[in-house]
Amino acid sequence: MAGAAVILAVLLALACVLFVARPFLREPAPENDRLAELSPEERERVRLAEERDRALAALKELEFDHRTGKISDADYRELLGPLRRQAAEALQALDPRRAAEPKPADREDIHA
Repeated sequence: MAGAAVILAVLLALACVLFVARPFLREPAPENDRLAELSPEERERVRLAEERDRALAALKELEFDHRTGKISDADYRELLGPLRRQAAEALQALDPRRAAEPKPADREDIHA
């Protein structure tokens, strides 16, 4: 009788494992294997986001190198401005409120 209980317990455990693993064992039938193509606007947004991320990472690394003494104060000040400008330009380009506003060169002079 004890042997039958062990066999029943093993079969029950196997059934539970198969039931839980069933979603992982089935291969889903994809509707389409092709990835969605990005629109030109989405590509530009991804490019700007990557540019922003690179500029912010460079600023973080520059700050770390300056704090650890790898970069002198003069070099730090020289490198900081262009990196901040690059990060600010990328952030402004990504801001949807800024995209609707004309750039300063595009604005007409009101006082003229």
